[in-house]
Amino acid sequence: MLESLLLVSSLCIDSFVASVAYGASKIHIPPPCAIIINLVCTSTLACSLLLGSIVKSFLPGNIPMTLGFLLLMALGIYRLFEFIFKSYISKKCKADIPLTFKIFDFEFVLQVYADETKADFDKSKSLSPKESFYLATALSLDSLAVGFGSSLCSINYTQVLVLCFIVGLIAVTFGVFLGHKFAEKLHFELSWLSGVLLIILAIIRFMK
Repeated sequence: MLESLLLVSSLCIDSFVASVAYGASKIHIPPPCAIIINLVCTSTLACSLLLGSIVKSFLPGNIPMTLGFLLLMALGIYRLFEFIFKSYISKKCKADIPLTFKIFDFEFVLQVYADETKADFDKSKSLSPKESFYLATALSLDSLAVGFGSSLCSINYTQVLVLCFIVGLIAVTFGVFLGHKFAEKLHFELSWLSGVLLIILAIIRFMK
């Protein structure tokens, strides 16, 4: 349970921080949109866990554990310094036109990755289902690598996915409330905390 909570917490920190920013900016996230955000994030995590379990079945001995440890450790270190990367993207996205890239028919918004409140493209102060999907995509990018690395180290998939959805929903709801209630304009970066949690998770898995 501890490992599942560490993993889920590291993934939900971004959702919480983004929601606080939305609340502080007086941008409303309707309940259906909050559900969409967490369904996308949980589904992305499920896909990465499935992929990791498939790859793990082809790897002998302790190789999956070692690879999982290295991947989680690398992601943790990256998350410690992620604010530098986000700052770079923010400087490139000073215009109102989103900076995007495409994979197949999907358009991912890098501007949303750097500043989650940019997902409210129409400035309506309320997220639409489409805007919620954009935000969820940006928030779930890390889930692909984290879920893959975690599955190599062996983890309770059902427990992680259920916790991911529930904790994510709480993080979004409470984050919006906190931002709206206690701040006119609140900005803070907690990527480093997510990195610390991933590093702790990697060490715990490696010591088993």
